[in-house]
Amino acid sequence: MPKFVVDEDMPRSTGRILKEQGYEVKDIRDYGLHGAEDEEIFKFAQREKAVILTGDRGFGNILRFPLGNHFGIIVANFPNEMLTKEINCLLLERFKHLSEDDFKGNLIIIEPDKIRIRKP
Repeated sequence: MPKFVVDEDMPRSTGRILKEQGYEVKDIRDYGLHGAEDEEIFKFAQREKAVILTGDRGFGNILRFPLGNHFGIIVANFPNEMLTKEINCLLLERFKHLSEDDFKGNLIIIEPDKIRIRKP
């Protein structure tokens, strides 16, 4: 089961919901990284051997964060109008269909109606 580092642009409840499902989760807001640069969050996630869960599309830049060189990055790309509860339910549903191999080194983009996995 993958570990997650939850970025500050995700709802606080996302980390709680993931923990309730048995995932190990660290929210960057609890580790003095509020407002930190993407590279700093990336380094933190690598030290933790964790998948980054973010809404920040900048993490989808494979030139800055090359595929195969991390524990996984998930970019949650949802409309601003989408309710937090809907986001959390959709993420949990998508995670049920992903194996640990789907995360490691890959970029996963989750949208309301699809999921894309970019592999090295």
